[in-house]
Amino acid sequence: MKRATVLSTVALLCAGALAWVWAAFSHDIQEARRRIQGRSEVMATSFGQLEYALAGQGPALLMIHGTGGGFDQGLTFTEGLVRRGYRVIAPSRFGYLRSDFPDDPSSERQADAFAELLDRLGMDRVPVAGGSAGALSAVQFALRHPQRCSALVLVVPAANVRGTDPVEMTRLQQFMVRQMTTSDLLFWAGIQLRRDDMVTTLLATDAAVVHGAVKAEQQRVERILQEILPVSLRSRGMQNDARLAGRPARIDFTKITVPTLVISADDDRFGTASTARDIAAAIPGARLVIYPSGGHVWVGHDEEVWGEVARFVAQP
Repeated sequence: MKRATVLSTVALLCAGALAWVWAAFSHDIQEARRRIQGRSEVMATSFGQLEYALAGQGPALLMIHGTGGGFDQGLTFTEGLVRRGYRVIAPSRFGYLRSDFPDDPSSERQADAFAELLDRLGMDRVPVAGGSAGALSAVQFALRHPQRCSALVLVVPAANVRGTDPVEMTRLQQFMVRQMTTSDLLFWAGIQLRRDDMVTTLLATDAAVVHGAVKAEQQRVERILQEILPVSLRSRGMQNDARLAGRPARIDFTKITVPTLVISADDDRFGTASTARDIAAAIPGARLVIYPSGGHVWVGHDEEVWGEVARFVAQP
């Protein structure tokens, strides 16, 4: 009788704990879905439906988000630019949120879709910024539509320019990342239980750098991580990014003719500092800015980054 009572008590406690976890997860995922509702528009393109959002007033800039993003990440990244009097155009790339995933989800096709977006907005020529894996389609936009690109900005550009994938993971790490980036529950659980590991692996930034930053920067990093949810609405785009960024880029950067700014940090765990140096060396007249620390989300340098961008795109 005592054993039965103990087992029943344990079972009730486990059931209660699971119910609490499920309730907490359900609340957070509903909040994540609510956060992105009503903030964007969609348009028809030659490649299917394309989602985009606008923010701010002033000269326009097209911001192309990185892996795990969408229009919302583009807006989050560029809040410092909006404060400086710019209007940001933030699309969701192929496979992210409400943007379709066409048969050919290449960076070239994505760049062409952005040109159609500018047509829709009645804009002839704008500066284009690409963050992380978004740098690939930003580069293609500058190559394929140079007459519509007044300047090119590449922030922590994720690309394979040396013929080897700059991101090295064990098979176990690759398996875990695949699982977490396709399941809202697993991703949410990772944030709750292994937040520092998520920052180190997915945001490619040493947790110690984040802990040592000012509170505002810690909150910004936390926001970037949390805003990947719901990851299930971004998984196709994330998988495509891994494929595009991991294979040899085969891009002739010497053909880029627009003014170019390249920014990275030496301790970016995705190795974008070396990529940034290679790209800047190949593009005629490119400006290169490398911070000694900050990781893939440039911790401690957000104001500097967007101040640098604002000055650069404002030049004649």
